[in-house]
Amino acid sequence: MKEGEQSINSGIEIGLYTLADIGPDPLTGTSVSARQRIMDIIAAAKLADEAGFDVFGVGEHHRLDYAVSAPPVILAAIAQVTKRIKLTSTTTVLSTVDPVRLFEDFATLDLVSDGRAEIIAGRGAFVESFPLFGYDTSDYDELFSEHLELFLKLNKHENITWSGRFRPPLRNAEISPRPVQKQLPIWVGVGGTLDSAARAGRLGVPMAIAMLGGDPKRFMPLVAAYHSAGIEAGHNFEALKLGVTGHGYVSKTTQQAKDEFYPYYSNYWSYVNRQRGMAFRMTRADYEQMTGPNTALFVGSPQQIAEKILRQYELFGHQRFIAQIDIGGLPFHKVASGIELIATEIIPVVRKATSK
Repeated sequence: MKEGEQSINSGIEIGLYTLADIGPDPLTGTSVSARQRIMDIIAAAKLADEAGFDVFGVGEHHRLDYAVSAPPVILAAIAQVTKRIKLTSTTTVLSTVDPVRLFEDFATLDLVSDGRAEIIAGRGAFVESFPLFGYDTSDYDELFSEHLELFLKLNKHENITWSGRFRPPLRNAEISPRPVQKQLPIWVGVGGTLDSAARAGRLGVPMAIAMLGGDPKRFMPLVAAYHSAGIEAGHNFEALKLGVTGHGYVSKTTQQAKDEFYPYYSNYWSYVNRQRGMAFRMTRADYEQMTGPNTALFVGSPQQIAEKILRQYELFGHQRFIAQIDIGGLPFHKVASGIELIATEIIPVVRKATSK
């Protein structure tokens, strides 16, 4: 969708994202290949586009147990089998990518997709990209700040002169190609850090909050810090867009959804925490608490998930909600079933309730 065009849908935007984890199916013990995982992601994006979702995101990791290290490549492949859905990274680890290369990649994606490219940039929960690309983790935050500042300048100007600490200076450099959109939309992904929320507000860029569990109310200080910093920096409140991201699984009834998803969700956190050097086993009691009606984990019937989305909308007034529904070795046929249920039984309810 080109800048300035209105969405064909009213209400908040609803989308899906994937981190492309390659985990064994806990019920069968088998894992798909990286190639099959990518093919499944492309197929899921095609289904989401046909079903009327607004956005589809692909994450970045640099590990053998994840299938995607180059989101713009996968998104370009998705662009060829979709027509209208927005295509975003979720997230780009901005600290360890050259901003010029990032701009070129996503500007090219924007041309290939006829103006549908976006970026969600974050500092990253994993740090394997730092040694891989020659960066020091002690510069974690400073790298992100400098790279984000440079990207925003590249986004505005065809020619740029710039100097910073972490990369060679640019002297009247031509930044090409230019995207279809006037500027590439870039969101800042935030976990739980007030300083990160305030930085997004000062820069006047949209903020996407990763709400992976607990009471959604605990994220309200992030939203307040974002809005306060943005308004203080002179940005219009309307320009300070918010997105909410979270894990989800939907089935016909809440009990069925909880029963079906527990092996996969427990499996997911088992290997993710093991990747981080942590020992953790999710009990069924833990899971029952995490999936309660007042939490940020979207597991349940279409009615319960719609209610959770709308409860968060009352809290935050956000413009976008995107869910990750393909984790823990979940087989593709269950992902496809979830896409259909969300499209037919959740999206219409949420759009009607959030329409102006």
